Amino acid sequence: MHIGVAGNIGSGKTTLTGMLAAHYGWEPRYEAVSYNPYLEDYYKDIPRWSYNLETYFLAQRFKDVLDIAKCDGVIIQDRTILEGVNIFVANNHALGNLTDRDFDTYMQLFELLMSTVKLPDLLIYLRSDVPHLVQNIAKRGRDYEQGMSLEYLAGLNERYEKWIADYKGKVLIIDTENLDFKNVPEDFSAITDKIDALLYGLF
Repeated sequence: MHIGVAGNIGSGKTTLTGMLAAHYGWEPRYEAVSYNPYLEDYYKDIPRWSYNLETYFLAQRFKDVLDIAKCDGVIIQDRTILEGVNIFVANNHALGNLTDRDFDTYMQLFELLMSTVKLPDLLIYLRSDVPHLVQNIAKRGRDYEQGMSLEYLAGLNERYEKWIADYKGKVLIIDTENLDFKNVPEDFSAITDKIDALLYGLF
């Protein structure tokens, strides 16, 4: 079984992935931080190298999908290939860093690859408003994230909401603004109760 955890930057995906893996005995998979041979060129000339960079990432993420499909047991994945494309690549296109021609070609390749695999058995979407995202980003203190604008996060949120509204698979939406599942056991239990009901017919 493949379970994906989706959500904007700072929504708590990695934290929840680890907690659910520990709770259920599932195997966690986190987004690989791997070398990309286009990264240096990309930051020197983003429009020129965006297609190359994103295509390389697509190939690596597709390898992850194929690997997960071969695994026994339950895999819970922090961010799926679907978000990388439908949110972040689409945003790069909207910002003008990918031409219409390159974006269309990229999406043809993505759709061809995805025709060979199935959607996650369950997608858990962590819905967060922008102030909550900003608070979480500030707490974890990653220097490279501190300069993100409110407009950028809001734009990603809009893309997430549109994507989830059109999503064809089984999805569980968790509104996180009033939850502290990391520190409040009752909040975490509320999430696991919903997962149990969806996956196992409990409650």
